[in-house]
Amino acid sequence: MAVAEIVTIGTELLLGEIHDTNSKFIALALRNIGIDLYRLTTVGDNVQRITFTLQEALMRADIVITTGGLGPTLDDPTRQAVADTFNVPLVFNEELWQQILERFKLYQRTPSENNKRQAYIPTNAIPIRNEVGTAPAFAVELGVKTLISLPGVPREMEHLMNNFVVGYLKKRYGLQDEIILPWVVHTVSLGESSIDEIIGEMEKLSNPTVGLVASPGQTDVRVTAKAHSAEEAQRMMEPVLAEIRKKLGKFVFGENEDTIQSVVASMIQDAGLRITVIEAGTDAIVYEALAEHLTAENLSGELLNVNISHSTFNKLMKEYRERKNADLVLGLMLNTQDDQQELYVALLDDDDVTEYQRIYAGPPGDAKRWALNVSLDLVRNKFIEED
Repeated sequence: MAVAEIVTIGTELLLGEIHDTNSKFIALALRNIGIDLYRLTTVGDNVQRITFTLQEALMRADIVITTGGLGPTLDDPTRQAVADTFNVPLVFNEELWQQILERFKLYQRTPSENNKRQAYIPTNAIPIRNEVGTAPAFAVELGVKTLISLPGVPREMEHLMNNFVVGYLKKRYGLQDEIILPWVVHTVSLGESSIDEIIGEMEKLSNPTVGLVASPGQTDVRVTAKAHSAEEAQRMMEPVLAEIRKKLGKFVFGENEDTIQSVVASMIQDAGLRITVIEAGTDAIVYEALAEHLTAENLSGELLNVNISHSTFNKLMKEYRERKNADLVLGLMLNTQDDQQELYVALLDDDDVTEYQRIYAGPPGDAKRWALNVSLDLVRNKFIEED
């Protein structure tokens, strides 16, 4: 099976001036035709560094796809770097130049002399017509290896991927309509190491594969299958998914597009309840997350400017239950002390208060997202216990 790498080119990417969306699009396109992607590299606008990066990539992968650096200026070095990679000169391609002239005529513009640089491609490269822009693309074949250079403009890159690259790769590598299908199981309030202890043996599977992705207060279990159709891949994954759901039990809150806030909001709405959220130190992250899924009929909120004692906070929760005519009151206070984030979270249901404190010692910037997951899991557990 063919293996690919993506190389994004542009100093602006390394400086953080623009966000790389091209890699995601290419990765999804490769996944959908069954090509494994093992590595993604970003390199600045330097011919020598690009050349070295491409040579390394071709030693590891069958297919290397680059984006960026195909413009008309001196700081668009991809053409020269690819030529140097294969130790061949750049040659002028009259057909590409005529295509460039056609595009400028369509735009009612006159090309400058430096636009002619875009018609130069490595010797023996396959020109790729760009029907939506002025930067031609090209492909270079060497034995079983293929290097494809695409423009960095997302609209142009996407058009060429859809209308040339996908079909070209399927034909060149004899791909039999394989697909790589992912499925994600979301868990909450159970750390990555704990999940690894429970399903570690499953992480040794080869097809489907099982991997873990951790974020503050949430760990995702990603299952990926390669097959000739989405239906076949789904059938392959089902026994694995069933075992994961069984082993992780109540810690699973949803799958794929589910979020903890969408799941909890559905529980509240289905039960016909109204919840009030009182927050301090969180910038109303929980209220705003629930507000994406609930209306004022089911949700109200209050943001406190200061942390107060737990007993005072609980009294305030009871007052707000009456004032807001709420069935549930979720309260949380996030307080920073000595580089630690201390969370107090409480859920008022009727006259019963469920409360606990937790410490988050991770990056401070992640504390609010962690508090969101922890506090909404407390609400979720109320519904699970009632079932």
